[in-house]
Amino acid sequence: MSAQTYLAYDYPLLSVFWSILLFFLWIMWFILLFRVVVDIFRDDDLSGWAKAGWLVFTVLLPFLGVFVYVIARGKNMGRREMAQARAQQEAFDARIRQAAGSEGRSSSVDELARLSEIRDSGAITDDEYRRAKELVLTGHAPTGQSGFTPPASGR
Repeated sequence: MSAQTYLAYDYPLLSVFWSILLFFLWIMWFILLFRVVVDIFRDDDLSGWAKAGWLVFTVLLPFLGVFVYVIARGKNMGRREMAQARAQQEAFDARIRQAAGSEGRSSSVDELARLSEIRDSGAITDDEYRRAKELVLTGHAPTGQSGFTPPASGR
């Protein structure tokens, strides 16, 4: 047992802080590297050969390649990321609207209010109103139309 054992007091506090700083800088470097690679593929302005060139440059000479890319094309990296986030948010909102069923259709409350107005104006009878109301409440009436279409009567 001639091996030296290092205890906590053998490693100075400043060295601990320095090690933690280097570890986090190393993590930040990988985050920046992955963001640059993703941005290379996301950029629609670059041709396929330009994307391949930038990718080879960042893989073969990672530090130089990433820093040159950030200096040369970094100005629009944020814009492309914002556009991507905006497109994802719009797609998510459209999906939610589609799932909720509120895209271009009126609710049954609106349909009933229109039916009540039509009945109050005298265009339909109470019996027709009752049948149309049952259709709206059971969900068999076509929603999205501009109200109930009264039957062709002589009134």
